[in-house]
Amino acid sequence: MSKDLVIVESPAKARTVGQFLGNKFDVKASMGHVRDLPRRSIGVEIDENGFKPKYTVSSDKKKVVSELKKAAADAGTVYLATDPDREGEAISWHLIEAAKIDLDKTKRVVFHEITKSAVEEAFANTRNIDTDLVNAQQARRVLDRLVGYRLSPVLWSKIKRGTSAGRVQSVALRMVVDRYREISSFVPVEYWQIDGLFKSEDLKSEFLAGLHTINGKRDKFALASRGDTEDLLRDLENAKYVISSYETSLSRRRPSPPFITSTLQQEASRRLRFSASRTMTIAQQLYEGNVRNAEGESVGLITYMRTDSTNVSDVALKEVSTYIKKRYGEEYALPKPRVFSRTVRGAQEAHEAIRPTSFTRWPDSLKDQLDRDQFRLYELIWNRMVSSQMADALFDRTVIDVDSKGTVTGNDYVFRATGSVPKFDGFRIVYTEGRDDGPAEDQDDSILPLFQKGASLVGEKISPDQKFTEPPPKFTEASLIRNLENEGIGRPSTYATIIGTIQDRDYVRRERGRFEPTKLGIAVTDFLMQHFTDIMDVGFTADMEKRLDDIAEGLVRWNPMLKDFYTPFDEAVETAKSEAERVPRDKIDEESDEVCEVCERPMVIRGGRNGRFIACTGFPECKNTKPLTIGIACPECKMGELAERKSKRGIFFGCTNYPDCNFAVNTKPLDESCPMCAGILLPSGRENARCSSKECGFRGAIEELEPVK
Repeated sequence: MSKDLVIVESPAKARTVGQFLGNKFDVKASMGHVRDLPRRSIGVEIDENGFKPKYTVSSDKKKVVSELKKAAADAGTVYLATDPDREGEAISWHLIEAAKIDLDKTKRVVFHEITKSAVEEAFANTRNIDTDLVNAQQARRVLDRLVGYRLSPVLWSKIKRGTSAGRVQSVALRMVVDRYREISSFVPVEYWQIDGLFKSEDLKSEFLAGLHTINGKRDKFALASRGDTEDLLRDLENAKYVISSYETSLSRRRPSPPFITSTLQQEASRRLRFSASRTMTIAQQLYEGNVRNAEGESVGLITYMRTDSTNVSDVALKEVSTYIKKRYGEEYALPKPRVFSRTVRGAQEAHEAIRPTSFTRWPDSLKDQLDRDQFRLYELIWNRMVSSQMADALFDRTVIDVDSKGTVTGNDYVFRATGSVPKFDGFRIVYTEGRDDGPAEDQDDSILPLFQKGASLVGEKISPDQKFTEPPPKFTEASLIRNLENEGIGRPSTYATIIGTIQDRDYVRRERGRFEPTKLGIAVTDFLMQHFTDIMDVGFTADMEKRLDDIAEGLVRWNPMLKDFYTPFDEAVETAKSEAERVPRDKIDEESDEVCEVCERPMVIRGGRNGRFIACTGFPECKNTKPLTIGIACPECKMGELAERKSKRGIFFGCTNYPDCNFAVNTKPLDESCPMCAGILLPSGRENARCSSKECGFRGAIEELEPVK
């Protein structure tokens, strides 16, 4: 009797699912997509009838397709168990088409976690291929191909060979460029802050308070100069101070919701310093099953990691509540589950948040079965989910207002002090969310002395402090993903690719964890904004994402939607080809201090396939080039210098004596040597440094250290 066939994407997933199903099923892996648009042509036929993609099976997948075709022909039923999203739905559809599987014997199974109960439930509730989801993925793929293949040749001819543009990546690049320009053009505004040190009349109690209002008005810029500040200080010289208000109230802090894709990427970036792509790779490993349960079966540790829903199943909510009561006590549990409202545009409510598949597998119990990064990410997901169903943290928040009496001008100055004292830690015993910028959550967690309203105080010291407004911070990977999400740009499956692409194209670079556009990135952005306003418009791109969501829900047909986009886009391409001026070379090349030793012309920094290098401006007459060194000697061979290089994995810094010397580091070194071994120091996060030598192991604060320019 022939076995039923189950097709999944990866061998790891196949092993885990196969153990649950037993020997009546033959579980095989498709190794991802089996067919796609061709690599060397646009692959989309455009005529009056619309858009017809021309899919091909790549040479490296022909053997897989042949094996799956034979296995499907021999099987009684073919179960398509690819991932539970549009991409997974499309893979299943492509498998049917490429392997010519009889549609009548196919069944689609969908599960959001790879556990025995979830797999068994999915196989008991099969369905047909969802053509709306397939069409939404097809529309996205064709749309991105049309933009890429039509725009990139224009950029090659007008800017530089090898440049490219994308429907979503170009908007992400614009965000980075806009922020850079906002920072560059920022003009600091002076203002002054006044703090007072106040004591009780018996001088036993004291506290600090900041000037809060002047004559009942709160204005950060009321004191705009030293002169204004000195006038105020003179006005307060003989003032008396009295407590006009002393209030203590109970305040609550709620936990963050369980992770969705974007928030997992953001928090892993903040806390673990993982890139978005690294986070998704590790999450995939946790999802597919890397540990064994008590029965010796491989089991998935987390639910599906590409999701934009904060929903959690009733079964999981009951299990986590039981865990919380047992581990922390009844007072930390909730009387009923906390439900988080959906805030992400286009969120698919059928999906779940990213959570552990079982709360009997706590992180420490798996430490020996996971590598360091897998453990850290699993622990982060575990803590976030558990804390989301724990009681609020409670604080006694105290606000003291101090009134000035007897000023020379009669002005009324009110100083305010705030303090927040923990009363019940609640969810904070497990987890608190990290932040990109701004004050820490616990900034006001200070104890204020007890006073009565109307009590007189001694103004021990009134201190002025000159301040200047600051520009917005450069984007981190976490804050850029959050900005994309807030604007409705991209979807869970695309964030990591977007971030990776703008770096791979050398449009942005990351310095100390923050993105800065290159001259090439700025030139590409300016060109596209001048000639392709729709493509670079955040609102337009967000609307395209919504229309793709509408296709997935069966509300819009995909071919007419593509036609509405393509007609004006194609006209803009033809206009740019004929009318746009070529971008001057000096708008792309980055200046250097080097002078060509061959022809004595200035040398500039240019980008190539293997990374940036220094080239003579006399090209093509002078073809002299040099590696882009960073002024640090190789610690291994002591003869070469470290130079910027580029590989498929990204930018790294290797010895100029390669291949004789293989020394390389993935992070740009700092200009200070290790204080313990005099070796190379690398940044570790935004505030710390570590020695590149594992034998040394030094770690410490960066403080005033700067990276090599």
